[in-house]
Amino acid sequence: MNPSFRVPRHALLRDKLTRIRRRETDSATFRRVLAEIGAILTAEILRDLAEATARIETPVGPMEAPILDAPEPCLVAVLRAGLGLLDGARMVLPDAPVGHLGLVRDETTLKASEYVVRLPRDLATRGALVLDPMLATGGSAVQAIARVKQAGASQVRFACVVAAPEGVRALQAAHPDVPILSAALDERLNEHGYIVPGLGDAGDRCFGTE
Repeated sequence: MNPSFRVPRHALLRDKLTRIRRRETDSATFRRVLAEIGAILTAEILRDLAEATARIETPVGPMEAPILDAPEPCLVAVLRAGLGLLDGARMVLPDAPVGHLGLVRDETTLKASEYVVRLPRDLATRGALVLDPMLATGGSAVQAIARVKQAGASQVRFACVVAAPEGVRALQAAHPDVPILSAALDERLNEHGYIVPGLGDAGDRCFGTE
């Protein structure tokens, strides 16, 4: 795989992923654990944000303390399932502006079409972290990132829970400048375009609409 794609070595993350892979996991548990995964992925993919220092006073004395050198990136959730990751990402970045991209996949063509676009105005200065649990064919991710770039974001990152090799290749080909972080790289896509072994339809499982 291209170095723009990374699966972190993180035992806690892998354990949480196993919990939501299980068929018997109920919707409430799936939603809560997905948010926890979102928090871990957000912290992990933003670990290299630029830093500066500021003079502060602790309860026992002054110090030069590290701070972010720029505003936090915007968070952009690909609907619906991206909302589950967004809940966790906002725990890490509670002040970050939030955008929503509604994409629906045609089950015959596997192509995505937009039904809602609401993006923050300061994407150009902040950049964006795009959140979508599944990187399957890559079509939705490619389209979402293109839309975010069109809105002005020059620095974009993408985080997902499970990825198929086909989706990773498609996203890297379309957006070679975008770092991709996934909790796991799964085996393949099946004939219906679903990730194997995957975790099922993340949106349906998150919101109890199976």
